[in-house]
Amino acid sequence: MKAHILQHVAFEGPGSIASWLRQRDARVSTTPFFESSARLPQPNDVDLLVVMGGPMSVNDEAALPWLVDEKRFVRAMLQAGKPVVGICLGAQLIANALGARVYPGPRREIGWLDIEGAAVDAPLLSLPPRERVFHWHGETFDLPGGATRLASSAGCRNQAFQWGERAIGLQFHLESTPQTVNAIVEHCRDELVPDIDVQSEPVILAEPVASYARINALMGRVLDYVTR
Repeated sequence: MKAHILQHVAFEGPGSIASWLRQRDARVSTTPFFESSARLPQPNDVDLLVVMGGPMSVNDEAALPWLVDEKRFVRAMLQAGKPVVGICLGAQLIANALGARVYPGPRREIGWLDIEGAAVDAPLLSLPPRERVFHWHGETFDLPGGATRLASSAGCRNQAFQWGERAIGLQFHLESTPQTVNAIVEHCRDELVPDIDVQSEPVILAEPVASYARINALMGRVLDYVTR
């Protein structure tokens, strides 16, 4: 398997996805958009695309012109029917590449909060009826045409979606490890302004290791599904 990761900032890496890829002896390449030397591969050279998160918006094309090329590449992968998984900003990029609008959500979600899986029929991906997962986002998106909602939350209607047979967008972070959460807190703690769905730094960092193991297992299920 040839896997490619689109990474937007140095402190939001693949987390548990890296372990999943190692266990499958995948050949992994990365486009680090935060480096001037970043280059995109040819879609035919990629078997699995993972689009990571980041603090920027998909609407920041004027300030970050590489977003135009990234969306074009994501769209080409989707149209080719390749497995694509987008996380947080990555989910928004998939939605936007398919023509959907991305905009500020009704409220920010930062911390360990519940999602509710939607009732879907096979062969769509089925998520648990309720799951406590890690969030860090202020924007949301409309469902792109042809997509099916897989999960929602009290603060965000579109938490996860499936488009086609092998493309999944997740507004939340199933790949999180204690190390990646610490890194996001370190770089983005100015966003921890008290709000209804914004937890404090001590609460976020006190989450037990078992929670990470649980969401990482679910991340593995998602990756297994798109690469089945």
